[in-house]
Amino acid sequence: MEGKPARLSRTTLTDHVLPPDTNYHNTIFGGKVMAYIDKVSAMAAMRHCRMPVVTASMDSMDFLAPIKLGQAIYVEAFVTWTHHTSMEVFVSVEAEDLLTGERQLTGTSYLTFVALDENGKPCPVPPVMPETEEEKWHHDTAEARYLARKARKSTLESKRG
Repeated sequence: MEGKPARLSRTTLTDHVLPPDTNYHNTIFGGKVMAYIDKVSAMAAMRHCRMPVVTASMDSMDFLAPIKLGQAIYVEAFVTWTHHTSMEVFVSVEAEDLLTGERQLTGTSYLTFVALDENGKPCPVPPVMPETEEEKWHHDTAEARYLARKARKSTLESKRG
């Protein structure tokens, strides 16, 4: 299967944070941020493989700073690495002050998606070809994250009995 450049999977979303999106502290609900992350990263995975996908895992979500009422949330995702039927997607979240243009990194995460065939069964995905220094770094460090996820899943399965 021929590889595809990571840039072809890049997906972004920008939205205005309004009162229904916020909590008691006038910052966006963490669950809403996580929903944006899942949506944008799934679209990036589908752009890479051009098949339906399901979310297999989400690594720890690191909230680095709040996104406040009136700011914009900017979510960007791209496929960093592929295995046989799975894809790792990196997501960054930023807050933008719409009056000054100032941006601040507010969160990052890695998600894993599995591509599905017409019968809902996992199917092979094309390899990803990193081009930029950022893409190469994520790609070069992805196998260690994959092995850590695999070990974590194995530990969880053994605890279930």
